[in-house]
Amino acid sequence: MELRVLRYFLMIAREENITHAARLLHVTQPTLSRQMREMEEELGAKLFERSNHRIVLTQDGMLLRRRAQEIVELVDRTQRDFGGKEKDLCGEVAIGSGETRSVAVLAEMLSSFRRRHPRVRYRFYSGNADHIKERMENGTLDMGLLSEPVDISRYAFLRVPVPEQWGVLTREDSPLSKLDAVRPEDLAGRTLMLSGREAVENELANWFGASLDQLDIPIRYNLLYNVAMLVRAGFGDALCIRLDCAYPGLRFVPLDPPLAFGSVLVWKKHQAASSTAAALIAHAKKCFSSISDYKE
Repeated sequence: MELRVLRYFLMIAREENITHAARLLHVTQPTLSRQMREMEEELGAKLFERSNHRIVLTQDGMLLRRRAQEIVELVDRTQRDFGGKEKDLCGEVAIGSGETRSVAVLAEMLSSFRRRHPRVRYRFYSGNADHIKERMENGTLDMGLLSEPVDISRYAFLRVPVPEQWGVLTREDSPLSKLDAVRPEDLAGRTLMLSGREAVENELANWFGASLDQLDIPIRYNLLYNVAMLVRAGFGDALCIRLDCAYPGLRFVPLDPPLAFGSVLVWKKHQAASSTAAALIAHAKKCFSSISDYKE
């Protein structure tokens, strides 16, 4: 299976029309159709459902699209990584991060690195720790900023000196907003939205001192912004970390007893990094070691 043909397949999947895809790829429509038929024969699977005006991927087609995207991205990144072997760094670094206050430290580090190496480019992916680890395992991310609790046994890491404080995001007209801190009994009978990460759920279960299954939790979420809109609409309250964001009409109330975790910048222990990624890791070590205290 040729990389060129995988790129053709991805273009068809994007355009949902072979004629449009052929025009963008600068090949003839019959040639493109023939190559897709040959790909289906090679894989022994039907990839498309065809009609006069639109092409829809089958289940096998959707699986191939996901794999093809990973393959093409890895090839493109490899080419960019070797481009970074020049005297002046000019490759690309792929970084994943959750929505945390620790991102401020990461941003300062990246800004100072860019001043030294302005030709380096970055690919930034936002997601929770589980999603970032998955992408690091398949090779599409060089490093990730993970919020704890998280298993980092497979990674080298730097600890970020920023506490991530847990609390409740609630409407300003809610009884919870009048409190200085929220205790477990204050949440009895309330509709709650919770992070979908199992490790976080286990820690919150310990904080509640009872099974979360006994609480009304209709939504597990990934990132916070959309959930904040649900809180504003009166859907429920969100158990979350404090962010340096303003949500009009909402208030963050910390938990009591306090619950706080840190964040870690991680990369694969036994995986050779590109020269560009290695330079960024070395720079991060210097930056983080110089931070003796985090100012609120």
